[in-house]
Amino acid sequence: MCQLMGMSANVPTDICFSFTGLIQRGGVTGPHRDGWGIAFYEGRGCRFFHDQYAGCESQIAGLVKEFPIKSHIVISHIRKANRGRICLENTHPFVRELWGCYWSFAHNGQLKGIKKKSLTHYHPVGSTDSEYAFCWMLDQIKDKFPKKPESKVKLKGFINQLSDQLAERGIFNMLLSDSVYLYTYCSTKLCWITRKAPFGEAELKDVEMKVNFCHQTTPKDIVSVVATEQLTNNEKWVQMSKGDFLVFKNGLSTV
Repeated sequence: MCQLMGMSANVPTDICFSFTGLIQRGGVTGPHRDGWGIAFYEGRGCRFFHDQYAGCESQIAGLVKEFPIKSHIVISHIRKANRGRICLENTHPFVRELWGCYWSFAHNGQLKGIKKKSLTHYHPVGSTDSEYAFCWMLDQIKDKFPKKPESKVKLKGFINQLSDQLAERGIFNMLLSDSVYLYTYCSTKLCWITRKAPFGEAELKDVEMKVNFCHQTTPKDIVSVVATEQLTNNEKWVQMSKGDFLVFKNGLSTV
């Protein structure tokens, strides 16, 4: 099973602490050695880092761990290949443009027969089921809403419907963002935590590292982190159930 991690915050926030724990699963505490990637949203722009090598050996991952890139939304993925060869184009998150916005997507699981679905507007570069599913989702969204819909409720509901359809084909745990919202869907395994005042100390599960967030935040800060498996030992994470669809904005769940 690949590993997912996402973040939504109400202020520009770095992901160094959580990413340091996650990337250990890319060859040290986990077998996910087949590439990794991360996307940082900054306003309408987005920084992407990808590497086809194991995260524990990647110098690029070392940069991300140490350099505090501030972002409102982050999506990250470390890969255990099952379909599609190990190469740069098959690393998540994948990105496409829709309505003048960067959409990014990361997924874990297998989707039987997904490549039999026809595509019109978007096409994969790599050979994974995941990228194909992402292209299909955006195809459906663009057909349903040729222009950006004014109703965010209708859009969220439609993305939920598409996620349910994909989950019928296998395992579909996913993170999706349009630079404003972080959409999450649980098929088998996903959990989340929201940190806000009063902040306390957190201890990583995969490496010896602690941080006291009260020294790095203000009382107004709100940060939510979503992950395949909880990243810390001493905090209470909320386990999502099969079929759960949550949408985060500015650190808070809106669905």
